[in-house]
Amino acid sequence: MNPQTTMPVALNPSPSPLPAAGTPLSYLVGQDGEGHWVAVETGGRAGGIFRSRRDAIRYACIETGCRPDDVKLAADPIPLRLA
Repeated sequence: MNPQTTMPVALNPSPSPLPAAGTPLSYLVGQDGEGHWVAVETGGRAGGIFRSRRDAIRYACIETGCRPDDVKLAADPIPLRLA
């Protein structure tokens, strides 16, 4: 596997309700408890582990259409649960 590629992962959905159709996605970018850079859709349905902060932000920006305020940086570790 090429170490420069990102590896999307399936996440265990959180018990939050699904957003209404047409509701924009938003992402939280930060590090998990082991120091890996992650981007997680706030509903818990999408995301990935990334090589760098820059890669995680780029992924989240592409997924949200680069809309202002749809990508936030986490101050605390992000719990990442793999399905």
